Amino acid sequence: MLILSIDTSCDETSVAVTNGRKIIVNKVFSQVLIHKKWGGVVPNLARRAHEDRIDFVIEEALKRVSSRFDFIAVTYGPGLAPALEVGINKAKTLAKIYKKKLIAVNHLEGHIYSCFAQNSAGNPQLDFKFPYLSLIVSGGHTELAIFKDHLDYKVIGETIDDAAGEALDKAAKLLGLGYPGGEVIERLAKQGDPKYHFFPRPMSRTLDLNFSFSGLKTSFYYYVTKMSDTERHDNLYNLAASYQEAVFESIIKKLQLAFEREKTVNLIVGGGVIANRLLRKKIRDLSKKYNGQVLFPVFKTLYGDNAAMIGIAAYYRALKNQFVDNLESLDRIPRARLDSYLDSAA
Repeated sequence: MLILSIDTSCDETSVAVTNGRKIIVNKVFSQVLIHKKWGGVVPNLARRAHEDRIDFVIEEALKRVSSRFDFIAVTYGPGLAPALEVGINKAKTLAKIYKKKLIAVNHLEGHIYSCFAQNSAGNPQLDFKFPYLSLIVSGGHTELAIFKDHLDYKVIGETIDDAAGEALDKAAKLLGLGYPGGEVIERLAKQGDPKYHFFPRPMSRTLDLNFSFSGLKTSFYYYVTKMSDTERHDNLYNLAASYQEAVFESIIKKLQLAFEREKTVNLIVGGGVIANRLLRKKIRDLSKKYNGQVLFPVFKTLYGDNAAMIGIAAYYRALKNQFVDNLESLDRIPRARLDSYLDSAA
Protein backbone atom coordinates (compact mmCIF):
# COMPACT_ATOMS: atom_id res chain seq x y z
CA MET A 1 0.00 0.00 0.00
CA LEU A 2 1.83 3.09 -1.26
CA ILE A 3 0.81 6.36 0.39
CA LEU A 4 1.87 9.84 -0.73
CA SER A 5 1.88 11.99 2.40
CA ILE A 6 2.23 15.73 3.01
CA ASP A 7 3.11 17.63 6.19
CA THR A 8 3.22 21.44 6.34
CA SER A 9 2.29 21.84 9.99
CA CYS A 10 5.01 24.35 10.88
CA ASP A 11 8.31 25.30 9.23
CA GLU A 12 9.20 22.19 7.23
CA THR A 13 7.71 21.36 3.87
CA SER A 14 7.75 17.58 3.73
CA VAL A 15 6.47 15.00 1.27
CA ALA A 16 7.01 11.26 1.59
CA VAL A 17 6.07 7.96 0.03
CA THR A 18 5.60 5.02 2.39
CA ASN A 19 4.60 1.40 1.98
CA GLY A 20 3.03 0.30 5.24
CA ARG A 21 5.72 1.14 7.79
CA LYS A 22 8.46 1.20 5.17
CA ILE A 23 9.82 4.58 4.13
CA ILE A 24 10.44 4.68 0.38
CA VAL A 25 11.31 8.37 0.21
CA ASN A 26 11.07 11.21 2.74
CA LYS A 27 11.79 14.72 1.45
CA VAL A 28 12.05 17.62 3.90
CA PHE A 29 12.67 21.26 3.02
CA SER A 30 13.57 23.27 6.12
CA GLN A 31 12.68 26.94 6.54
CA VAL A 32 15.16 27.56 9.37
CA LEU A 33 17.18 30.11 7.41
CA ILE A 34 14.00 32.03 6.56
CA HIS A 35 12.88 32.37 10.18
CA LYS A 36 16.31 32.64 11.79
CA LYS A 37 16.56 36.42 11.60
CA TRP A 38 13.16 36.76 13.27
CA GLY A 39 14.11 34.53 16.19
CA GLY A 40 11.16 32.21 15.62
CA VAL A 41 8.62 30.98 13.11
CA VAL A 42 6.54 33.71 11.43
CA PRO A 43 3.26 32.07 10.29
CA ASN A 44 2.74 34.06 7.09
CA LEU A 45 6.35 33.62 6.03
CA ALA A 46 5.98 29.90 6.68
CA ARG A 47 2.87 29.77 4.50
CA ARG A 48 4.61 31.61 1.67
CA ALA A 49 7.64 29.31 1.84
CA HIS A 50 5.39 26.23 1.77
CA GLU A 51 3.60 27.59 -1.29
CA ASP A 52 6.91 28.29 -3.02
CA ARG A 53 8.40 24.85 -2.38
CA ILE A 54 5.64 22.28 -2.12
CA ASP A 55 5.32 21.49 -5.84
CA PHE A 56 9.07 20.94 -6.11
CA VAL A 57 9.15 18.70 -3.03
CA ILE A 58 6.25 16.65 -4.38
CA GLU A 59 8.03 16.23 -7.72
CA GLU A 60 11.17 15.05 -5.94
CA ALA A 61 9.23 12.52 -3.88
CA LEU A 62 7.37 11.15 -6.89
CA LYS A 63 10.54 10.47 -8.86
CA ARG A 64 10.69 7.08 -7.13
CA VAL A 65 7.10 6.00 -7.71
CA SER A 66 5.65 8.30 -10.39
CA SER A 67 1.86 8.17 -9.94
CA ARG A 68 1.80 4.59 -8.67
CA PHE A 69 0.48 5.37 -5.20
CA ASP A 70 -2.76 4.16 -3.68
CA PHE A 71 -3.76 6.93 -1.29
CA ILE A 72 -2.87 10.48 -0.28
CA ALA A 73 -2.43 11.56 3.36
CA VAL A 74 -2.11 15.00 4.89
CA THR A 75 -1.67 16.57 8.32
CA TYR A 76 -4.81 18.47 9.35
CA GLY A 77 -3.46 19.65 12.72
CA PRO A 78 -2.26 20.62 15.18
CA GLY A 79 0.05 23.29 13.81
CA LEU A 80 0.15 26.79 12.37
CA ALA A 81 -3.11 27.55 10.58
CA PRO A 82 -1.60 29.27 7.50
CA ALA A 83 0.97 26.50 7.12
CA LEU A 84 -1.53 23.65 7.52
CA GLU A 85 -3.76 25.19 4.88
CA VAL A 86 -1.08 24.88 2.20
CA GLY A 87 -0.66 21.15 2.68
CA ILE A 88 -4.38 20.46 2.94
CA ASN A 89 -5.21 22.40 -0.22
CA LYS A 90 -2.46 20.65 -2.16
CA ALA A 91 -3.58 17.23 -0.91
CA LYS A 92 -7.17 17.94 -1.99
CA THR A 93 -5.97 19.00 -5.44
CA LEU A 94 -3.86 15.86 -5.85
CA ALA A 95 -6.71 13.65 -4.66
CA LYS A 96 -8.91 15.10 -7.40
CA ILE A 97 -6.24 14.92 -10.12
CA TYR A 98 -5.21 11.33 -9.38
CA LYS A 99 -8.67 10.22 -8.20
CA LYS A 100 -7.27 8.87 -4.94
CA LYS A 101 -8.84 8.67 -1.51
CA LEU A 102 -7.54 11.14 1.08
CA ILE A 103 -6.56 10.30 4.66
CA ALA A 104 -6.46 13.00 7.36
CA VAL A 105 -3.77 12.48 10.00
CA ASN A 106 -3.14 14.13 13.35
CA HIS A 107 0.43 15.43 13.48
CA LEU A 108 0.93 14.13 17.03
CA GLU A 109 -0.02 10.57 16.13
CA GLY A 110 2.58 10.86 13.40
CA HIS A 111 5.22 11.44 16.06
CA ILE A 112 4.00 8.32 17.86
CA TYR A 113 4.15 6.13 14.77
CA SER A 114 7.61 7.47 13.88
CA CYS A 115 8.94 5.05 16.51
CA PHE A 116 7.82 2.10 14.40
CA ALA A 117 9.18 3.23 11.03
CA GLN A 118 11.20 0.90 8.83
CA ASN A 119 13.63 1.46 6.00
CA SER A 120 12.76 0.31 2.49
CA ALA A 121 14.06 -3.19 3.31
CA GLY A 122 11.66 -3.54 6.23
CA ASN A 123 14.14 -3.04 9.06
CA PRO A 124 14.06 -2.84 12.00
CA GLN A 125 11.32 -5.42 12.50
CA LEU A 126 9.59 -4.18 15.63
CA ASP A 127 6.40 -5.76 16.88
CA PHE A 128 3.76 -3.71 18.66
CA LYS A 129 3.46 -4.47 22.38
CA PHE A 130 0.37 -2.61 23.50
CA PRO A 131 -0.31 -0.72 25.65
CA TYR A 132 2.39 1.95 25.50
CA LEU A 133 2.99 5.05 27.51
CA SER A 134 3.77 7.74 24.95
CA LEU A 135 5.64 11.00 25.45
CA ILE A 136 5.68 13.72 22.82
CA VAL A 137 8.21 16.52 23.33
CA SER A 138 8.33 19.11 20.58
CA GLY A 139 8.42 22.83 19.95
CA GLY A 140 4.68 23.14 20.29
CA HIS A 141 3.69 20.18 22.45
CA THR A 142 4.65 18.35 25.61
CA GLU A 143 2.18 15.55 26.14
CA LEU A 144 1.71 12.18 27.82
CA ALA A 145 -0.77 9.64 26.51
CA ILE A 146 -1.65 5.98 26.68
CA PHE A 147 -1.34 4.34 23.26
CA LYS A 148 -3.85 1.55 23.92
CA ASP A 149 -4.04 0.07 20.43
CA HIS A 150 -3.68 1.27 16.87
CA LEU A 151 -5.18 4.77 16.59
CA ASP A 152 -6.52 4.54 20.15
CA TYR A 153 -5.11 7.21 22.45
CA LYS A 154 -5.94 8.60 25.86
CA VAL A 155 -4.22 11.86 26.82
CA ILE A 156 -3.23 11.74 30.49
CA GLY A 157 -1.05 14.84 30.72
CA GLU A 158 -0.22 17.93 28.68
CA THR A 159 1.30 21.36 29.02
CA ILE A 160 -1.01 23.99 30.45
CA ASP A 161 0.96 26.82 28.85
CA ASP A 162 4.24 26.56 26.92
CA ALA A 163 5.91 23.46 25.49
CA ALA A 164 9.42 22.27 26.34
CA GLY A 165 10.77 23.10 22.91
CA GLU A 166 9.37 26.60 23.09
CA ALA A 167 10.92 27.07 26.53
CA LEU A 168 14.35 26.15 25.16
CA ASP A 169 13.95 28.43 22.14
CA LYS A 170 12.94 31.40 24.32
CA ALA A 171 15.95 30.91 26.60
CA ALA A 172 18.28 30.78 23.62
CA LYS A 173 16.77 33.97 22.24
CA LEU A 174 17.21 35.71 25.60
CA LEU A 175 20.87 34.71 25.62
CA GLY A 176 21.34 35.94 22.06
CA LEU A 177 22.03 32.45 20.71
CA GLY A 178 19.70 32.55 17.72
CA TYR A 179 17.05 30.21 16.36
CA PRO A 180 16.36 27.32 16.61
CA GLY A 181 17.53 27.42 20.19
CA GLY A 182 17.30 23.84 21.39
CA GLU A 183 20.37 22.56 19.59
CA VAL A 184 22.43 25.61 20.59
CA ILE A 185 21.43 25.21 24.23
CA GLU A 186 22.40 21.53 24.05
CA ARG A 187 25.81 22.31 22.57
CA LEU A 188 26.65 24.93 25.19
CA ALA A 189 25.20 22.90 28.06
CA LYS A 190 27.70 20.11 27.43
CA GLN A 191 30.43 22.43 28.69
CA GLY A 192 28.46 23.91 31.58
CA ASP A 193 27.49 23.00 35.13
CA PRO A 194 23.83 21.94 35.48
CA LYS A 195 24.04 22.76 39.19
CA TYR A 196 25.24 26.33 38.61
CA HIS A 197 21.81 27.72 39.50
CA PHE A 198 18.61 26.00 40.54
CA PHE A 199 15.71 27.17 38.41
CA PRO A 200 12.18 26.18 39.51
CA ARG A 201 10.48 23.03 38.26
CA PRO A 202 6.86 24.19 37.88
CA MET A 203 4.17 21.70 38.93
CA SER A 204 6.79 19.20 40.11
CA ARG A 205 4.85 18.67 43.33
CA THR A 206 1.39 18.39 41.83
CA LEU A 207 -0.15 14.93 41.57
CA ASP A 208 -1.46 15.35 38.04
CA LEU A 209 0.55 14.62 34.91
CA ASN A 210 0.39 18.07 33.35
CA PHE A 211 3.41 20.20 32.49
CA SER A 212 4.14 23.91 32.80
CA PHE A 213 7.15 25.87 31.58
CA SER A 214 5.89 29.46 31.71
CA GLY A 215 7.06 30.04 35.29
CA LEU A 216 10.45 28.56 34.50
CA LYS A 217 10.85 30.91 31.54
CA THR A 218 9.92 33.88 33.72
CA SER A 219 12.41 32.87 36.42
CA PHE A 220 15.16 32.52 33.82
CA TYR A 221 14.29 35.90 32.32
CA TYR A 222 14.57 37.76 35.64
CA TYR A 223 17.76 35.96 36.61
CA VAL A 224 19.50 36.66 33.32
CA THR A 225 18.38 40.27 32.93
CA LYS A 226 19.81 41.13 36.35
CA MET A 227 23.26 39.99 35.25
CA SER A 228 25.76 42.31 33.62
CA ASP A 229 26.83 41.58 30.05
CA THR A 230 30.15 40.30 31.36
CA GLU A 231 28.52 37.99 33.89
CA ARG A 232 26.17 36.66 31.25
CA HIS A 233 29.04 36.03 28.83
CA ASP A 234 31.25 34.37 31.44
CA ASN A 235 28.47 32.05 32.60
CA LEU A 236 26.86 31.29 29.25
CA TYR A 237 27.64 27.56 29.37
CA ASN A 238 26.46 27.28 32.97
CA LEU A 239 23.23 29.15 32.26
CA ALA A 240 22.49 26.84 29.34
CA ALA A 241 23.25 23.73 31.38
CA SER A 242 21.24 24.68 34.46
CA TYR A 243 18.24 25.86 32.47
CA GLN A 244 18.24 22.77 30.28
CA GLU A 245 18.45 20.63 33.42
CA ALA A 246 15.34 22.34 34.81
CA VAL A 247 13.38 21.72 31.61
CA PHE A 248 14.39 18.07 31.39
CA GLU A 249 13.93 17.33 35.08
CA SER A 250 10.39 18.70 34.83
CA ILE A 251 9.71 16.20 32.05
CA ILE A 252 11.35 13.27 33.84
CA LYS A 253 9.44 13.86 37.08
CA LYS A 254 6.10 13.70 35.31
CA LEU A 255 7.19 10.71 33.25
CA GLN A 256 8.17 8.85 36.42
CA LEU A 257 4.80 9.65 37.96
CA ALA A 258 3.11 8.32 34.81
CA PHE A 259 5.08 5.07 35.00
CA GLU A 260 4.02 4.55 38.60
CA ARG A 261 0.40 5.52 38.09
CA GLU A 262 -0.36 3.79 34.79
CA LYS A 263 1.60 0.57 35.44
CA THR A 264 2.61 0.57 31.77
CA VAL A 265 6.28 -0.31 31.29
CA ASN A 266 6.68 0.11 27.53
CA LEU A 267 7.39 3.66 26.40
CA ILE A 268 7.51 5.43 23.04
CA VAL A 269 8.93 8.92 22.68
CA GLY A 270 8.58 11.29 19.72
CA GLY A 271 9.06 14.94 18.82
CA GLY A 272 11.87 17.26 17.84
CA VAL A 273 13.23 17.89 21.35
CA ILE A 274 14.26 14.25 21.71
CA ALA A 275 17.08 14.95 19.27
CA ASN A 276 18.82 16.04 22.48
CA ARG A 277 21.11 13.21 23.59
CA LEU A 278 20.96 14.10 27.28
CA LEU A 279 17.17 13.95 27.29
CA ARG A 280 17.21 10.55 25.59
CA LYS A 281 19.73 9.30 28.17
CA LYS A 282 17.59 10.53 31.06
CA ILE A 283 14.54 8.81 29.58
CA ARG A 284 16.44 5.55 29.01
CA ASP A 285 17.82 5.59 32.56
CA LEU A 286 14.34 6.10 33.98
CA SER A 287 12.83 3.40 31.78
CA LYS A 288 15.43 0.86 32.96
CA LYS A 289 14.13 1.23 36.51
CA TYR A 290 10.79 -0.14 35.35
CA ASN A 291 12.27 -2.91 33.17
CA GLY A 292 10.38 -1.69 30.15
CA GLN A 293 11.12 -1.17 26.48
CA VAL A 294 11.70 2.41 25.35
CA LEU A 295 11.44 3.30 21.67
CA PHE A 296 12.63 6.46 19.96
CA PRO A 297 12.26 7.19 16.23
CA VAL A 298 14.49 4.71 14.44
CA PHE A 299 16.10 7.31 12.19
CA LYS A 300 17.35 10.77 13.19
CA THR A 301 15.49 12.29 10.25
CA LEU A 302 12.25 11.34 12.01
CA TYR A 303 12.91 13.34 15.18
CA GLY A 304 11.57 16.55 13.70
CA ASP A 305 8.53 17.18 11.53
CA ASN A 306 8.33 14.98 8.45
CA ALA A 307 5.77 13.43 6.14
CA ALA A 308 6.99 9.83 6.46
CA MET A 309 5.55 9.54 9.96
CA ILE A 310 2.25 10.89 8.62
CA GLY A 311 2.25 8.21 5.94
CA ILE A 312 2.84 5.45 8.48
CA ALA A 313 -0.04 6.63 10.68
CA ALA A 314 -2.19 6.96 7.55
CA TYR A 315 -1.52 3.31 6.71
CA TYR A 316 -3.31 2.20 9.89
CA ARG A 317 -6.22 4.53 9.17
CA ALA A 318 -6.47 3.09 5.66
CA LEU A 319 -6.64 -0.43 7.12
CA LYS A 320 -9.74 0.74 9.01
CA ASN A 321 -11.18 2.50 5.95
CA GLN A 322 -10.94 5.88 7.64
CA PHE A 323 -10.92 8.15 4.60
CA VAL A 324 -12.15 11.70 4.11
CA ASP A 325 -15.67 11.37 2.68
CA ASN A 326 -16.03 14.98 1.57
CA LEU A 327 -12.84 16.68 0.40
CA GLU A 328 -14.27 20.18 0.66
CA SER A 329 -15.26 19.70 4.30
CA LEU A 330 -11.73 18.86 5.46
CA ASP A 331 -10.23 21.92 7.12
CA ARG A 332 -7.20 22.81 9.19
CA ILE A 333 -7.51 22.34 12.95
CA PRO A 334 -4.59 24.26 14.52
CA ARG A 335 -5.38 23.01 18.04
CA ALA A 336 -6.37 19.45 17.15
CA ARG A 337 -6.11 17.00 20.02
CA LEU A 338 -4.49 13.60 19.78
CA ASP A 339 -7.52 11.84 21.28
CA SER A 340 -10.31 13.53 19.32
CA TYR A 341 -9.81 12.44 15.71
CA LEU A 342 -13.39 11.43 15.01
CA ASP A 343 -14.69 14.73 16.34
CA SER A 344 -12.25 16.91 14.44
CA ALA A 345 -11.43 15.45 11.03
CA ALA A 346 -14.15 15.69 8.42
